[in-house]
Amino acid sequence: MRWLTCRRSPVADPGPPRSESSATLSIALEAGPFDPFAVLRPWSTGSAAAAEAHFIGRVRGWSAAGDPLVALELEHYPGMTEAQLERLAIAAAARHAVQAVLVRHRVGRVQPGEAIVLVAVAADRRGPAQRCCQELLEALKHEAPFWKKEVGVEGIGRWVEGNTPLADQRREQP
Repeated sequence: MRWLTCRRSPVADPGPPRSESSATLSIALEAGPFDPFAVLRPWSTGSAAAAEAHFIGRVRGWSAAGDPLVALELEHYPGMTEAQLERLAIAAAARHAVQAVLVRHRVGRVQPGEAIVLVAVAADRRGPAQRCCQELLEALKHEAPFWKKEVGVEGIGRWVEGNTPLADQRREQP
């Protein structure tokens, strides 16, 4: 059995190629706006990885129903959310044998056009980097404990259903 080791650092430098059982993780929740490119710059500078995959998600200007959106409010459970993000990143990194993973996710009130999520993966080849990035993004979307409320122009908020497995379970219960 191989074990994945991780260490937290504000700047994740993948360094030299490693075995498929280790990756450097940099995971953080952001309470205010952040510049994804400013976060990526030091993370990728000096990286020995041959490939990087990045995804930047931004808040849309309309709700799931197609109505104008003023803001998206993301609630989370401090401590539990960070631990789950780390578990998801470790699992994806191990499956794809990547060198480094970076995740930044907003919490609180996010305006349309602002970055809500940044996922970056460094690996020896583009395929593992891209697959890990996509898998981790899907896991964040469906397995991370975030609760989203869409706030419309009238100032009324509406919770987004089916955002987390817990929300799905609540709907299925009588």
